[in-house]
Amino acid sequence: MGRSTPTLQIRNQRVADLATKLAALRKTSKTDAVRRALENEIARSESEAPLAERLRPLLERIARRPPTGLEADKAFSDDLSGD
Repeated sequence: MGRSTPTLQIRNQRVADLATKLAALRKTSKTDAVRRALENEIARSESEAPLAERLRPLLERIARRPPTGLEADKAFSDDLSGD
């Protein structure tokens, strides 16, 4: 008995064009191009650190700066912008 092949139908012309372009660049089939693109995106997403983790070094750096005691009010903002 033959195995049923799952079908992915791309009905969006832009997506179909991108698949065709990637396949041509990689000199491969559209199926392989789409498979590789999806695998790469999944791997990238899984390895990407959460935003809070990526921002932690910046927030720690900001926290190390001593407070100036100054208040950033409208007058301060106006002075910075030359108003």
